[in-house]
Amino acid sequence: MLATLAGGIAGAAPPEAEKAQKPVVDPKARALVEKMSDFLASQQRFSVQTDGSIEVVLKTGEKQEFDFSSTVRLQRPDKLRSDRRGEVADLSFFYDGRTFTLFGKKSRYYATADAPPNIDEAIDAAREKLDIEAPGADLLYSNPAKVLMEDVVSGSNLGPSVVRGVPCQHLAFRGNETDWQLWIEDGPVPVPRKLVIVSKKVEGLPEFVVELSEWDFSPRFGNDVFRFSPPGDAERIDFLEVSSRKGTQGDTK
Repeated sequence: MLATLAGGIAGAAPPEAEKAQKPVVDPKARALVEKMSDFLASQQRFSVQTDGSIEVVLKTGEKQEFDFSSTVRLQRPDKLRSDRRGEVADLSFFYDGRTFTLFGKKSRYYATADAPPNIDEAIDAAREKLDIEAPGADLLYSNPAKVLMEDVVSGSNLGPSVVRGVPCQHLAFRGNETDWQLWIEDGPVPVPRKLVIVSKKVEGLPEFVVELSEWDFSPRFGNDVFRFSPPGDAERIDFLEVSSRKGTQGDTK
């Protein structure tokens, strides 16, 4: 801008230099993400085990890490369940195509709300309105690549790696909001095996890590697994929408 106002005194960078400075995404890295995305989108039913950690940055700058494990079950286009266990929360999330329900196994409280008619819209609504997050939820969309790549400004393939003994390709991406890394299994079943996300807009740059294992594309479950039946000792409460929370996170209490 200053160079323009000064009549070009500073001069413009040669086209070659400008091209060299512009962030780019390695075509091989993009192709691997799209291959993974197409494969997951083609799977009508699956279950997967997730194990990871969420970093919390305190006002003092101290970082605390909280581990979790989850079993995720999905049936396209309109059913999802996540059973999450961890230090902070022990929760189950049910989505049956009409409603979603969050049940706290320790608190014995549950809340139910009307939900959109498909998984993509349900994940968006749960995140934006209720601050509910299924571990690695970006990978559950009908087009994971579109969601993952929308903020990306550069990316590269770091080459072969191994996650829990499984040969993978290790990818790294930079974005405006987040930096993230993804490990995709080599071979005919290109499933994600690990995802690391760094939140660049949050003070302290907290990190989210999830490993994915025990992929099953022929799971044995019926539609009843996605419907919540409250136990006799459970108490129903109302969801507190994000706009009313004043910065708290209801899914970690």
